[in-house]
Amino acid sequence: MENSSKEEYKIQSFDLETQKLLKTALKGPGSVDLEKVSNVIVDQSLKDQIFSREAGRICYTIIQAEAKQTNGNVFRRNLLNRLQQEFKAREETRKRSTQEWVCLVSFICNIFDYLKVNNIPMMALVHPVYDCLFRLAQSDALQNEEEVDCLVLQLHRIGDQLEKMNMQLMDELFNLLRDGFLLQDLSSMGRLLLLEILEFRAGGWTLSETAQKYYYSEVTD
Repeated sequence: MENSSKEEYKIQSFDLETQKLLKTALKGPGSVDLEKVSNVIVDQSLKDQIFSREAGRICYTIIQAEAKQTNGNVFRRNLLNRLQQEFKAREETRKRSTQEWVCLVSFICNIFDYLKVNNIPMMALVHPVYDCLFRLAQSDALQNEEEVDCLVLQLHRIGDQLEKMNMQLMDELFNLLRDGFLLQDLSSMGRLLLLEILEFRAGGWTLSETAQKYYYSEVTD
């Protein structure tokens, strides 16, 4: 398993018992409670933004191992059910905690990135991902740098894939971002991030070397 060392590393933030559970799930998913495993991964993803960005790889590994060893999909079913619950409660989550909300968005986008059917992203996740990104593109969210940062990060990661699944929605999202760029209450960093993502998509989901130097020197200054 090519990424096993990375997988091991990413679960160091858990207690020893949970680490053992996850290590077993990664190698022999048929011998553990997979509903518990999916809940552990989602719970941690909502608390830990770094983990939420990487959890998709762990989920993918468990799903592949389960399919290979038992021809089952218990873990995937439980994971998607739990994601659906969290997605339905997303507005309450946002009101309660911006950090938890951006972790949820990162996690859903990460799952979209990793869980493929015949190498194509799951259709069932396309609209939930767009709904989250549209929420981040509303004027109240654009005034919060943490939310703008999250939005731009997800578009860098999965924008190209998402556009291929539904270009019309991506056009609508970017119309919102262009309008948002003109908001008076936008911070200078928020404006810079939006300008960068507008240019990123206009360049076919890539930045020229010059643009890259410009934006990243601005961000680090």
